[in-house]
Amino acid sequence: MKKILLIIGLLVSSLGYSQQEIKLDIADALVIRSLEFSYENYISAENSFGVSALFNLAKQDASFRYNENTMITPYFRHYFTSEAQWNFFGEAFVGINSGKKESVEDSGNYDLKYTDGALGIAVGTKYSSEGGLIIDVYAGVGRNLFGTDSPVLVPRVGVNVGWRF
Repeated sequence: MKKILLIIGLLVSSLGYSQQEIKLDIADALVIRSLEFSYENYISAENSFGVSALFNLAKQDASFRYNENTMITPYFRHYFTSEAQWNFFGEAFVGINSGKKESVEDSGNYDLKYTDGALGIAVGTKYSSEGGLIIDVYAGVGRNLFGTDSPVLVPRVGVNVGWRF
C-alpha cells in the first residue's frame, strides 16, 4: 500500500508544474549513428530533472564512435535565465553506461565488456518557442567511477530538438 501511495504521489507531483519535454538528439543521429532520446520535467521555472537514453548503432570497428553501446543518464538542470527565449543552464548528471573496450595483450586482441557509473557536469543553452519547439545545445564530461575496464571519461554532448507540452 505504501508503494502505491508513493507512486501516486510522484505522478501527481511531477504533473504539478505541467511543463514537460521530449527530445531527440539530432547531432548523434546524423554524425555518429546513435539514437538519444530525452525526457525533461520542470520542477520550477529555474529547475528541471530529466533522463536520457543513448543507443549506439555504429559498429564496434567504426572509425569514430562513442565507446558506450548504451547509456542511461538521469540529470538535473538549473536555468540561470528563465524569462528569455534563450536560456543558459548548468547540469549535473549520473551516467550508467555499458559497452566494449578493445584490449591488446600478449594473447591477442579482444573486447572487454564493461558496465560503469559516471558523475559529471555539463553546460548549455536552450531555445524555447511559444509554440512548444525546443532546441538545446550542451557539452560536458563525466568520469567513470567503478570499473577498471571502462574508459575514464564519458562525453555528454548533444543538439536536441523536441517539443514542450
